[in-house]
Parts: sequence; C-alpha cells; structure tokens
Amino acid sequence: MPKVVPYKRGSIIFFEGDKDDRIFILQTGSVSLTTKDLITSAEQVEQLQVGEFFGVKSAIAHKPRMETATVLADSNVVQLTVQEFDKIFGKNINVVGKMLHVFSKNLRDLHKQALTLLKTEEATLDPEEGLLKVIESFASIEEYHSASSVCSIFLKRFPNSSKSAEVTALEEKYKKSAENEVPYTPPSLTESDEKKQIVSEATLKHFSLPVFDRFTKTFESGEVIISEYEPGDNFYLIKSGDVQIVKCANGKKKNLDILHQGEFFGEMAILDDSPRSATCLARGQVQCLEFNKENFQALVLGNSIIVMNLLRLFCKRIYDQQRGIHILTISDIQARLADIFLMYAESSPANEASDNDPYNSKRKFNLTVSDIAQWAGISADTARDELNKFVSKSKLEIYDNYMVVININDMKRTVDQYFSNLENAALKPKPIVRQGLQNQQQTSNANAEKSENAPKEEVPKEDNKDGSPAQENAPKKEASSDTENS
Repeated sequence: MPKVVPYKRGSIIFFEGDKDDRIFILQTGSVSLTTKDLITSAEQVEQLQVGEFFGVKSAIAHKPRMETATVLADSNVVQLTVQEFDKIFGKNINVVGKMLHVFSKNLRDLHKQALTLLKTEEATLDPEEGLLKVIESFASIEEYHSASSVCSIFLKRFPNSSKSAEVTALEEKYKKSAENEVPYTPPSLTESDEKKQIVSEATLKHFSLPVFDRFTKTFESGEVIISEYEPGDNFYLIKSGDVQIVKCANGKKKNLDILHQGEFFGEMAILDDSPRSATCLARGQVQCLEFNKENFQALVLGNSIIVMNLLRLFCKRIYDQQRGIHILTISDIQARLADIFLMYAESSPANEASDNDPYNSKRKFNLTVSDIAQWAGISADTARDELNKFVSKSKLEIYDNYMVVININDMKRTVDQYFSNLENAALKPKPIVRQGLQNQQQTSNANAEKSENAPKEEVPKEDNKDGSPAQENAPKKEASSDTENS
C-alpha cells in the first residue's frame, strides 16, 4: 500500500549509487535531484515540481540510483513499490505516455553525448547529408551489405534527390563488394537473469496471433533496418534474432546496445515525431513485426502490459547506454578496453569455482575484435593492436568468436589505476608564484619596456652550450598524438 512519508529540510531521500526499488512522488514541499554530467563530471541540479515522479528508472530497471535526492524544504513524499506503481498507473495512458516521452528524450541526449565523444558534428546534418555519412561510415569499415542497404533507404526516402544517381551507383558497387563479404553470425550473448526478465512472454504471445503475420518482415545479417537521420514512421518488435543499435560517425561504428527477442525499437522517433537518432541493423537473420505510427497508440499505449514492458525496456536501455558512454570517456585505450570486459562481467553470471580457478576470476565473453572496436569507438586495427598487448602479458586469450580474460581483477585494476591517476592529477597543487618573485617579474617587465623604446642595436647571437649555432625561430617539436586516443 502506498504511504506518505514526511521529510525534514536537509534530509537525503537517497544517494547516487543506492539500490532501492521504491518509486516516489513529491506531494508537498521541495526536492532536488543532483547528478554529474557523464562527459564533464560537472554537477547538475534539477528541482522537482509538486506532483512529479522520481526514482522511476532505477526502481523499474533494478539498478543503482542515478542521482542524489535532497530535501530543500519540509516535504511529504509518496512512496510506492514497482508493483503498486504498475497496478495504479499502468493503465493511465496520460502518466505513462509522459514518462515514455521523458525517457525517449533521455536516450536522445545520450546519443548526442556519444557523438560529442566521437568528436563529430554530424548531428547538425540534414537527412540527405546524414544518410550519405552513414553510407560512408559503413563502407569505410568494409561492411558493404550494411552500406548498400542504407543506399536503398536513401533512394526510397529521397527518389528525386540530386544525389540519386550517385547513390544508385554506390548501391550497385557495394552490392558487388558484399558478395565477397563473410556474413557475420554472432554467438549467443550470455546474459544475466535480470535482463532476461525484461523479455515479456505475454507481449510475444499477444503478437503471435495469426492476424499479425502480415506485419512480419525478415532481415538478413548486416542489413540496416532503420538508419539514423531518416524520418521515423515505423516501429518494430523483434520476433527472433538480435538487433544492434549503433551510431555511425567519422568512419566508425559505435555500439550503443544489443536488443533481443521481445524488445521494441524505433519507437523513439514515433514518440518525438523526429528523425531517427541511431541506426539499427540485424545481427544474424532477424524477424520483426513492423508497425506504422498510427498503430502505436492502439497496440502499445492501449495495452497496459505492453506499455509497462516498454517502460522497463526504456529504463534498461538508458542504463546500458550510459554505461557504454562511460567507456568512451576513458581516454587511455587500454583502460577503455578493460572497462568493456568489466561491463560484460557486470551483466554475465560468474563461472562456477573450480580447482583451476578457485576465485572465479577467469571469464569467457562471446566477443570479437570487431565487437570490441565498436564498443570502444576505435578502428578494428587499433583494437587488435591494443588487445594483443593484453595477450602478450598473458591477461587475455583471443579466439575466433570469443575471448577469455584470465583474471577479471586485472582488468579492474587497470581501470581503477586510470581513475586513480586522474584524481591524483586533479589534486596535484599548482605552482605558487611568491610575492617577491612577482615584484621581480614586474621590475623585469618594466625594464623590458624601456629597452624596447631605446634605439635597437644588432647583437650577435651566441652559440648554444653544446657548441651548435643558435637558431632563430627554430621549429617547435611536435608532440606525437594518437587520433584514436583523442
């Protein structure tokens, strides 16, 4: 039964990182939510209005709190369990619809942050230019089947474009190149029971009726189902197979999430009435139900079971994509790759203890070099070189369709050391210029000004201490830079 709990000014309802499955509604008073920006770590504060929900995403996704809730003035707060929320508000299209819009905006903001970290301004492109960039990105990483399918989308969307002839030629070219492309057949991903609970048998059963057969579409491995920048007029439910959500930028493909049977995608553009913000492609053969936006109100918002499942999917997707963006914020490539293994370890059950591995430290992940590159936002060649450094230290074994981390704690130490170095650098005191030195500097500056006004005399240059002649305007030595690290 929901209950009203009074809080005094200055109280903390929950801290960031707390695990708690309660949902809250501000009844009276004032409460603020404080969190940190994923990229800058700057503190962000949002003040809630009376009647607003908070703590919803973490409660529904069964994840740690994403923010700290502070009471600014004496307040009364309604507390509900997820089950109580479902029972009371699950059929309230008004409430749930608003939440879906808010969560959709959260995901779009995350997609923009991913673009920022990938150092691209493609978000400002118009749909035609954007689709051309997506085609270019897939072609540059030699995923020609994906490139040709985006060409098809372009020609379907913009048949009268001035670029139509050029894109038609590209489509034919990439189709021929795709004939020699080895189809990517991904291994089954090991998942925690938590994520499996998101897949609703009731949802799949509802859409398995014969009346929905005519909505079924089949996509081959690598085929792009929807592309970022195109208009959003359809949404999909996965009947079988896996769908990969990516951002294409700067000739790279950044992985955002992997969706599975029973999950929806493409609904964000329906909710926001805006262009697609991400690209979805088939991993292996995929069967989907394709619906238009007119069906969304009746099929989704009109069914409390389905709408609650969609809420859960949104919450889980927000957490997953935040975790993926956290990886991109790590500038050191070795630490970034180590964090990818930690991310998979967080969502995969540990192995059973054995005589050879009494501490359950060895982990097997169904990952390829290409997968790692896409999570890290780097090229496959760079990923391979960096992974081989782990191999040379006997920390990793790489096979065709999977990798074995010898000791997952080694990966954690690599990431922990990276953040420890960042903290130490931030705490390092800045050089102090003492007052006496400042006065000397001021005197020196004054003398320099006087000498500038005096008649100038040609002064011979002195040789360097090593005997070499002095150079005027000697070129500065360039610091070597790794573009993949930037």
